[in-house]
Amino acid sequence: MSNTGATGASSSKSKAAGTSQPQEKRKTFFQKELQHMMYGFGDEQNPLPETVALVEDIVVEYVTDLTHKAQEIGTKRGRLVVDDFLYLIRKDLPKLNRCRELLAMQEELKQARKAFDVDEDLKQTLGNND
Repeated sequence: MSNTGATGASSSKSKAAGTSQPQEKRKTFFQKELQHMMYGFGDEQNPLPETVALVEDIVVEYVTDLTHKAQEIGTKRGRLVVDDFLYLIRKDLPKLNRCRELLAMQEELKQARKAFDVDEDLKQTLGNND
């Protein structure tokens, strides 16, 4: 039983150590954003690069795993849709509610841009007729 715990701990340590080794070579996606988020949640203003890299690895792994699961669900239908992701996080209510909130905001922004574009087109049309 102790071997399992030691193996799990050593594999996560080796994963963390492996992450910090080729830091210059690996592509980063969210370094700046994660630094700001970590600071917002109480970390140092400039957290250790190794810590940010580890958190980024966790985030990328989570998003990749979630996307693969959603893709498996979507293949039954023939395409991937937002509802596939919502289905996967349905039991995590805070995450589900935040996703719904962000999707509603995205729709509002889309409608506002569309209305703004229509107004601009109308102004240009009226301006050209004068």
